[in-house]
Amino acid sequence: MTPPRLGPPPPDAAVYVISVAAELSGLHPQTLRTYERMGLITPGRTGGGGRRYSAHDIDRLREIASLTAAGIGIEGVRRILELENRAAALAARNEELVAELEATREALRQAITARRAEGAAANKLPVLRQPHPDRSIVVWRRGH
Repeated sequence: MTPPRLGPPPPDAAVYVISVAAELSGLHPQTLRTYERMGLITPGRTGGGGRRYSAHDIDRLREIASLTAAGIGIEGVRRILELENRAAALAARNEELVAELEATREALRQAITARRAEGAAANKLPVLRQPHPDRSIVVWRRGH
């Protein structure tokens, strides 16, 4: 029987030693240590304290190298990385809110269907409108 074939490690798995990470990123190992001291990168650690870098870390190192090669100072790089992290967090939160809104709409649809099936007037429930790309949607919740 053939052993199962393993794929590449997950992007956040800290598996690369500093020499491999340096080679993959095109940076000197001392530069990686400097970026770590500056807080631009946070590699994983082994039980003995050795650094281990993930594919995500290497992508970030490449991005830092690209930005500095374009003439951006290290503080500018730090700010760009902060803004990218913030934008990613906001995008994730937006996805959560869109999913919550869709679930609320579905619950309202089901409530309207159930009320109609019972013969009750559906006009006491909030109106469901389809989203329009040029309008904001505000969801009001009553206090208990």
